[in-house]
Order: sequence, then structure tokens, then C-alpha cells
Amino acid sequence: MTHYLLSLDQGTTSSRAVLFDTQGKLIAAESETFSQHYPQNGWVEHDPNDLLQTVLRCCKKLIEKQQIQYEQILSIGITNQRETTLVWDRATGTPLYNAIVWQDRRTTAFCEALLSAEVSTLIADKTGLLLDPYFSATKIRWILDNVPDARAKAERGELAFGTVDCYLLWQLTAGKVHRTDATNASRTMLFNIHTQQWDSDLLALFDIPASMLPEVLDSSAPFGITTASIFGGEVAIGGMAGDQQAALVGHACFQQGMAKSTYGTGCFLMLNTGDKPLKSNNRLLTTVAYRLNGKPTYAIEGSIFMAGATMQWIVEGLKLLRHAGESEEMVKHVPLDHGVFLVPSFTGLGAPYWDPNARGAILGLTRDSGIDTIVAAALQSVGYQTKDLQKAMEKDGLRPTVLRVDGGMVKNNWVLSFLADILGAVVERPQITETTALGAAYLAGLQCGVFASTEELAKLWVCERRFEPKLDAAARNCLYAKWQHAVAQVRL
Repeated sequence: MTHYLLSLDQGTTSSRAVLFDTQGKLIAAESETFSQHYPQNGWVEHDPNDLLQTVLRCCKKLIEKQQIQYEQILSIGITNQRETTLVWDRATGTPLYNAIVWQDRRTTAFCEALLSAEVSTLIADKTGLLLDPYFSATKIRWILDNVPDARAKAERGELAFGTVDCYLLWQLTAGKVHRTDATNASRTMLFNIHTQQWDSDLLALFDIPASMLPEVLDSSAPFGITTASIFGGEVAIGGMAGDQQAALVGHACFQQGMAKSTYGTGCFLMLNTGDKPLKSNNRLLTTVAYRLNGKPTYAIEGSIFMAGATMQWIVEGLKLLRHAGESEEMVKHVPLDHGVFLVPSFTGLGAPYWDPNARGAILGLTRDSGIDTIVAAALQSVGYQTKDLQKAMEKDGLRPTVLRVDGGMVKNNWVLSFLADILGAVVERPQITETTALGAAYLAGLQCGVFASTEELAKLWVCERRFEPKLDAAARNCLYAKWQHAVAQVRL
């Protein structure tokens, strides 16, 4: 009987079920998109049922097409959009409100009112994060303060909080398990990354009852067993990590100094800093990269809110393309220094600016500017924003010179060529670009004994193509200076 590892990858715009063999080879995948909800300016929500049902439908399609039985699935790994916040009734499993997405900015005013040097230091020292609407804590508080009876129910211990991984685990186990892993916990702004525990000072700061919180396990751990009705029999869930940390694992960035960048809805550059959490002086985040055998490994991370989402706006909002895949051919003839800059701060700016009030703009338009120029500017915005992160890491003494990349945008060779040029660094694209799902499968495989160690996993990573920088330093610096000027315009 052939055995497999199954990854459930629940993302910001789509859910995926991905099947790997016991050597980490991609066998098949199914995906399904779902609706985004924008009830007010700056608000972003998902229907929790959409998150669950798209995952279940993808699993069903995958298993039926591959004609496999539940006994062939050795373990399941779950990876997820991070920080997105759900609160549900413990008795019924029914969410009290839509999932508040990581991109959501509704708690900006609350963060600004709470902000002080003392609070900033408290949060940074304990969590490695910055006070920002991005993280889960203020989203939980908003639900407690704005949904009728929510706070009273929470005080009585009747409500559960979870990030998407935790909610899926609850549903897959029919409410038997309320757990998360250390990577997802580290993104809530409630978890002390040094003690590896939920922090009472932070819970008091945000007025959140401890009874709402899940148990925190390693990223590779016995999380639970699915109910038999889902797969036709019980299947173990053995791996869990937030999507960016799962991608780091999928890229086998297990050595200190190794870095990866994922280009999905947003862009996330993460560099392994080893067993010690390094505090950034340049507004990057310190986070848990993964936790294995009770031992955390840490990373420095820069988060960009709009990468693939910018191209989604180009396609669906402006209707300049029928689909993002057309962009590479369209921009091949466009010179890199065409004078137009698209700053995609539609939901504010992430690292290293952390400016929730910035808004998007297209600058430098002339009569010569056409659709191809605007599309090129949109694609280049991803490279420029990655350069922002690289510069911040440099100031912290952590310059990545080789970057392993994944995500939907890395299929575009023009994008990766420009990325190498603007970074002045080698960019490596792996053979398997389903890196986030692969990382979840690796974690599940470690738990069930398919893989013996991270050293074994490191040998499985294979480069498909390397992109070397060709732009000279003077041209690179000139382009980047113009980008910085454009960013300054949207922050006025």
C-alpha cells in the first residue's frame, strides 16, 4: 500500500489540499477560492464556513481523484493564513462573528490610543512584535467589545479563540481539541516567545480572558485525530505551522542565516536566527520560526501586506489583464527605469514603516505611460518592498545574500530577475513551489516517523533555477532612491 502525507493549506484567498509521498514529492493538489468581505473601509473579513468548507471540498476532490483510502494517509499537516482571528461558542462550535483577517485595520484607533513607550516596550520585549492592528490581540478585543453578549460569555468560559489552524483543528476533531502551535501563538501578541507561554500581563493589557486561549504545542506534535466521517476513517493530525513558518520549513532553512521570501497575497521575508531571539532595531518582527522537541528556533521577519494582492487588483479592480499570468509577456520590453511607481499601500504599509494610514498611489505617469508600464510598476513594487525589508535586515546586521522564494508570483521569471537585480542577491526557485504545503507535510512526517530529522529534510530541497543579479550597484541604488521618494508621497 502506498502511503502519503496530506497538507491542508488554508490561505487568504484560497484553500488547498496537497498530497505528498513519503519522499516529499508532490503527487497532486486541489484548490478553491472564496469570497473576501469588505464591510467598511479598511475592514477585511472571511465567512468561517467558507474557510472550513473549501478545505473539506478540496480534500474530497483530491482523495476521489487519486482514489486513495484514509489508511494511506499517514498524517495531516495544517498551515494557515496567520493572525486572522476567530471566536466561537465552545458548546456549539458556531463562530460569533466573521473571521477578522490579518489585513484588517479596524483597530487602528484603539492601537493609537494605547500606544506609549511603556506599552511598546512591553509588547516588543515579550512577543517580538509591534503594537499594530495586524496581530490577533486587538481583533479578539474588538469582537468581545462589539458583538452582543460576547464579553459576558467569554468571562463565563463559554468562548474559544483561535487562529485559522486552531479553528480547523476544532472542526476536524468535532470540538474535541482546542490547540495551536508555537508559530501561530507567536503571532497573536499574547504569547511570550521567551517563556513559550501565554502571558498574563498581555492578557490584562488587552482585557482578554485566559480561558479563551488554546493549548500550545510544538509545530510537530500529536494535535488530534479527525472524526471518521471526514475521510471515511480516523486520520492523525501531526503538523501545524503558520504559512510563513511552514514555508521556511519547506525551504529547509534550518541553518542560522538562511532566508526565504514568500510571494502570496502578501510578501514575507523570514531569516533564521537560530536558538536566540534577536531584537530588531529597525521595526522588523522577532518570531518563532518553528518549535521541535520543545526547543524553539527563532526568526526575524519583514511583512508586506500587498504582493499577489496587488496583481489581483490589477486584474479584478482595474481589469488591465484577464489573469496575472499574462503579465510576464506584457512587460518583457518595458525598461526597468520607466519612471512609474505603484505604491500598493491599500491597507497601509507593513514593515519597516508600519503606517496603517498610508494609502495606495500610482506616481510618475506621463502621456507615454500605458497599461504595460502600470503592470510593470505593480510587479516591481514587490521587489522594491522586499528591498525595504533587506535594507532593514542589513541595519540589524543580517543581510541575506541568497533568497529562496515561493508563492504564486515566483512562476514569473521577469519578477524574479528584477528581484535579484534590485536586491543585488541570488534568488533561488525550488523544484517544488508548493513550499508552504510541503513544510506542513514535513512537520506531519516528522511526527509520524516518515522523516527522522531536519538534516534529512534539508537533503530533499532541490533548486529549479537561480537568478543572478545583472544590474550594477549605481543603477540599483538610483531605482531604489526613486522608490523611497514615491513611498514618502503616500505617507504625507
